[in-house]
Amino acid sequence: QALLGPEGIAPVRNVFAALAKQYPNAVEAILRTPSLFWLSTSAGMINALQWLGLAAAVALALNLWPRLALFACWLLFLAFAVSGPFFSVTAPDPLMLETALLCLLLVPPGFRPGLGAAAAPKPIAVFALRLMLLRIMVEAGLSKFVYGSAEWRNLTAMDVMYETAPFPTVLAYWDHQLPHIVHVLEIALTFVAEIIAPLLAIFGGRRWRWFAFVVWVVFQAGIELTNNFGWLQPASIALAVILLDDQMLASAARWLRLRRLGDFLATRVAVVSTRAVKPWVRWTLRVAVGMQFLLALYFYVVAPKRIPIERVPAVISQPIMLFFGGFHCTNNFPLFGTIEAARYEVEFIGSNDGGETWRSYDSRYQAQRTNRMGPFIAPWYPRLDALLENKLITSNDPTLYQTVAAHLLQRDPAILKIFRSDPFPGRPATMIRMTTYRLAFTDAKTFRATGDYWRKEYQGDYAPMLMLNEHGEIVVGD
Repeated sequence: QALLGPEGIAPVRNVFAALAKQYPNAVEAILRTPSLFWLSTSAGMINALQWLGLAAAVALALNLWPRLALFACWLLFLAFAVSGPFFSVTAPDPLMLETALLCLLLVPPGFRPGLGAAAAPKPIAVFALRLMLLRIMVEAGLSKFVYGSAEWRNLTAMDVMYETAPFPTVLAYWDHQLPHIVHVLEIALTFVAEIIAPLLAIFGGRRWRWFAFVVWVVFQAGIELTNNFGWLQPASIALAVILLDDQMLASAARWLRLRRLGDFLATRVAVVSTRAVKPWVRWTLRVAVGMQFLLALYFYVVAPKRIPIERVPAVISQPIMLFFGGFHCTNNFPLFGTIEAARYEVEFIGSNDGGETWRSYDSRYQAQRTNRMGPFIAPWYPRLDALLENKLITSNDPTLYQTVAAHLLQRDPAILKIFRSDPFPGRPATMIRMTTYRLAFTDAKTFRATGDYWRKEYQGDYAPMLMLNEHGEIVVGD
């Protein structure tokens, strides 16, 4: 509600009012923004979709009517993902949507299908998910080592990656202190995980699929421990399980001397059989998976403007964007190809005495205090903080920061809860400034002497100050 609600930072009702004006044709509007919020944008509707989504997720986790539960998860999450600036800006949301959609092919039918032994997954379903995983790996690798920043090619990317990542943990600080040669080895692991491993998984058989699985899991686990990218890493690790099959799991259990588990898996493998599929169903699935892959290539080339969309014939680009763009059925994943040279943060500071003294609104997750690193928060995803970080990097438009500042002046309790505490509990602030700082990691010697993880340098105001006038109205200050 703090983000999308009627009194939120970006009310969903405003988004859909603007969309209705932009696309007066109702069919086109729904295709471009396929969301249940077309039915209502009230606070009650937001709550209803949240609770229905949670109920569907619980049902899926309990394996109750999993195909319907997963479809409900996808449909309800899609409603939010296309409904404002807080979703689908970074990789976690599109990854979850595309994975859920493809997993609909994999999920066994029935109300309580158990392990699905009575209905083995269709080979096309396994193929589609493996293809998606390999595409994520290769796209991420190409975006670094072919299209990405020069730091990846001159082997200095990891010297600054931890310092400029959105929400680094204390392990990121200590990893940053390691010698350059260790960071070179981390780049080598990245290259193996995102370029070599997928090729071996395709051409190397089961042994090399094990290799690709282990390398990918280790790689993603390392990212998870040092940075907080929401559910990006857990979803990537979960998706990697599709590289394995029952025979591989049975062999692994026996190798680990888990004989009962190995025998159980071997027994299950013996009784599973693939149901006959009607030819028209089989070919429909093949065509759908093929189109999904071709669309993925299109978005990978066009979205990052490797080929400007103006050069794509309208007869191709317009139908693609109309029928597929809004559903996030396929996405591009150029993960972390661009390395920021330095870390900048915008801090909200307020005053309740006419500017004589200023106090900071203490962020829960962003780098702010020099003696504190962010907590381990993934796979939870702090949306407002993530969007503020993204806006600071990708845009010079201060509107979002000014909107947050206005809500702080209005003492919006939902926004105040996002910060650690209210620095003005008794006498409210009447002025809010948005100041920019450059932050860099200290070295280990400085930390031991001072306890400081960060060096912090004031850079100036990010946007004009907001203040309350004598009528209680929010105005732009001098």
